[in-house]
Amino acid sequence: MRVVFMGTPDFAVPALSEIVGQGHEVAAVYTRAPKPGGRRGLDLTPSPVHRLAEGFGVEVRTPRTLRDADEQAAFAALAADVAVVVAYGLILPKPVLDAPALGCLNLHASLLPRWRGAAPIHRAVMAGDAETGVMVMRMEEGLDTGPVAMAERLRIGPDETTGELHDRLAGVGADLLARALAALSRGALQFTPQSETGVLYAHKIDKAEARVDWSAPDRDVHNRIRGLSPFPGAWFEADFGKGPERVKILRATLAPGAGRPGELLDASGLVACGRGAVRLLDVQRAGARAAGFDEFARGARLQPGKAFA
Repeated sequence: MRVVFMGTPDFAVPALSEIVGQGHEVAAVYTRAPKPGGRRGLDLTPSPVHRLAEGFGVEVRTPRTLRDADEQAAFAALAADVAVVVAYGLILPKPVLDAPALGCLNLHASLLPRWRGAAPIHRAVMAGDAETGVMVMRMEEGLDTGPVAMAERLRIGPDETTGELHDRLAGVGADLLARALAALSRGALQFTPQSETGVLYAHKIDKAEARVDWSAPDRDVHNRIRGLSPFPGAWFEADFGKGPERVKILRATLAPGAGRPGELLDASGLVACGRGAVRLLDVQRAGARAAGFDEFARGARLQPGKAFA
């Protein structure tokens, strides 16, 4: 089939690779415009999907909006059978949704209608969900409200981070999308409306959410740490002799313990929460590389009883 692919981050890369590998004709790739990078922000950094598409020799388009009539006409002129959207980042207005002969398919990383929206993987882990998945849906004007065609469910490990789950979902999702396109080409892709119950929205992660609240129960603290790892990273502050310093937590696990919230209970990273405790495994000081807690504690000369805020 003749496909337009629309995606931006690493999550979308396996899907584009799979579509090209399956022999579909990719008429063009739409992705977000390159972002300023480098020390002075003078270098433009293309998205992961942009770099992959160029490697395949596919035309890349980076409009800043699709609401412009000229952009909509240019999209329609591609005469695509279907558009495939994977974490693109721009709203598709109705003229774009209606342009491909067979519509627009979206690969979404949740079990809809749970976690519609921008950050479904983060939110599933932060909420302590036991499972999640990927779904192929037909896009409509509502936010992730379209009917679903195919799905794969995955268990979420008790200590699994958002980064680890992201990578698993990206691979499973690419395979699911390839099977959906094969079924669509045969006229065999069936759609089922989403349930009207159980709707939750995965709002973008706010920076204020990243600070650890040690007064929360241990399970909530643990889920927040792994749900925000590796990005943006849950963090706490402590004074190691030169004033408050921020420390990012990359990995932790639940462990028995009790004390004042934020108190370091032993030299191996056991920290008290409002109820119970968590053990910090991997952390990163500002401007330093990631390290195991033991190495971090030696460098910071930590002793039990230290207060984290």
